[in-house]
Amino acid sequence: MQIIGYTRVSTEEQAREGVSLATQEAKLRAYAELYELDLVEVVIDAGQSAKTLARPGLQAALAGLEGGRAQALVVAKLDRLTRSVRDLGTLLETYFKSRFNLLSVADQVDTRSAAGRFVLNLLTSVAEWERETIGERTAAALAHKKAPGCASCAPAG
Repeated sequence: MQIIGYTRVSTEEQAREGVSLATQEAKLRAYAELYELDLVEVVIDAGQSAKTLARPGLQAALAGLEGGRAQALVVAKLDRLTRSVRDLGTLLETYFKSRFNLLSVADQVDTRSAAGRFVLNLLTSVAEWERETIGERTAAALAHKKAPGCASCAPAG
């Protein structure tokens, strides 16, 4: 089976350092070799948040599937693809329910089976919860810093 690899990092700093992107790609290549899959391309989104599906690399990878270049998309970890249950639902309905397959190395997801699709939905729910929890903690920390009388928030002098 021919597959397209997809890698993503959220920040420009991560993209410049390149370690995470290189690590993700190495995992995709090792997975393809282990399972005798033909990795035809690795598409990168450097400095792109997973909050939306409107990412140039992701759209290019999906277009590659649509264009017949591959039968599956492989990611190193599901959160590289999306952290949104709604976006995952869109991807599943549009691409991975019956037309193409989705493979995730670290999460051991393979949508060629009902069990693989079930695990995928569970893991995406956890990723969305994690993203929302991080947002709540960040908002609480910022509110604390803006609160009147925050002694620990005063500029060092």
